[in-house]
Amino acid sequence: MISFAIALVALILGYLLYGKFIEHVFGPDDRPTPAVSMADGVDYITLPNWKVFMIQFLNIAGTGPIFGAIMGAWYGPSSYLWIVFGCIFAGAVHDFFLGMLSVRHGGANLPELVGIYLGKNARKLMLVFSVLLLMMVGVVFVYSPALIMKDYCWTTLIWVLIIFTYYVLATILPIDKIIGKIYPVFAFALLFMAVALLVVLFIKMPDIPELWSDLKVANHNTPASLLGTDTFFTKSPLFPCLFITIACGAISGFHGTQSPLMARCIGSEKMGRSIFYGAMITEGVVALIWATVSAYFFYYGGWREVVDANAVNAFLAQVNTDGGKSLIQYFSAPNVVENVCNGWLGLFGGILAVFGVVAAPITSGDTAFRSARLIIAEALHLDQKPIRKRFYIAFPMFAVAIALLIWQMENPDGFNTIWQWFGWSNQTLAVFTLWTITVYLVQQKKNFWVTLIPSLFMTCVVSTYLFIGKEAFGLDHTLSYILGIICLLVSCVWFFMWYRKTMK
Repeated sequence: MISFAIALVALILGYLLYGKFIEHVFGPDDRPTPAVSMADGVDYITLPNWKVFMIQFLNIAGTGPIFGAIMGAWYGPSSYLWIVFGCIFAGAVHDFFLGMLSVRHGGANLPELVGIYLGKNARKLMLVFSVLLLMMVGVVFVYSPALIMKDYCWTTLIWVLIIFTYYVLATILPIDKIIGKIYPVFAFALLFMAVALLVVLFIKMPDIPELWSDLKVANHNTPASLLGTDTFFTKSPLFPCLFITIACGAISGFHGTQSPLMARCIGSEKMGRSIFYGAMITEGVVALIWATVSAYFFYYGGWREVVDANAVNAFLAQVNTDGGKSLIQYFSAPNVVENVCNGWLGLFGGILAVFGVVAAPITSGDTAFRSARLIIAEALHLDQKPIRKRFYIAFPMFAVAIALLIWQMENPDGFNTIWQWFGWSNQTLAVFTLWTITVYLVQQKKNFWVTLIPSLFMTCVVSTYLFIGKEAFGLDHTLSYILGIICLLVSCVWFFMWYRKTMK
């Protein structure tokens, strides 16, 4: 618990100290925000600060800080470090600057901001890239909740229709009619689940992996030793795969598409740190809790504590039969959430698990489609106040989404294919956002190092993953690392050549 406690304190101090420094770099003032100067009663609406925070938190969180942290826990305690350093110095900085830039530019969406600072070609690329990413998010978060809910009542198809109907309403109606009312409730449930697990951790004080632990000694008769990390990640190396697996909770490009939604609802620039930086730190805390619980679950026998004894025996028997290959899904992220919540929190925990596994992805999908509508509308210069013009975009957008969903449902590996490409696309989006912010800081003669270093690091991550990932080139690890370093050096040279020219 020592590593966990240190990491938790570090996240809190990160908000109080580094967050304050980042706020000083940007310099918020008292100018009217878009919610005030551009109010339209649909997307530009001044909401209470606490409600903006809760919506922002759930917009960027969903199941990301839960599922990503659980899968990242298979890489061991190194996941703690990435969550802490990634969240404080990359993710929260990314979200804060993007949100505040959107405020300064009339609530502009990510592609528009990229176009302003990186050029028209980059804008066109990001327009297509971000809309495709948001469509993938929406489709993924339709099918997975429907699969879970069919075990309770009705069929998968009925739940898909129900979720899609909700998505249409949440995309079309003013933001305060549905999202503004139900999001705070779901956000509270997600936070309550995390706090409850945090309390249980400190009450139970379980023996969990530390940063200095020898996991090979502690792995006896646990899922990590019986199945092995390779079973789940097919020998995926820690770098760069950990930094793709844990996105929400560290840094996520998807957040760049969500922050402008709240940039149109914030009443004062001076609330930016608590809303944008603070929501990301909160998400980091949630991810840290789940990474810690999962490390205990996988490595130190915690699974025996929360899983039914008969199920444990059946699992061990299956391991002896086929190495556990038929039971990999038994330790999937949704099952870990269900087992931990039921085992540690009882019946109430099971209810929270449904909120976490079902409601959270749905509330990521609806804002994904809403963001896609706004991005397309901004690109077409189509006023969104008349409801008919919202339908002009929504109808073809949902038609494409339905086609993609049908392909996913008919393709046995459709979900995994979309999710794998989403992971890389998500972090690539973060790279473009970080470079956009860096250019802005240079032009404003502000401290650009706060985003330049994360920009270079994430550029190396996504380029190396493209070379090494089996979804893309699948090259030899050594060659992939060399090519990743070359991309890093090229980016570095390009930036400083541009910087020198700009300063002249």
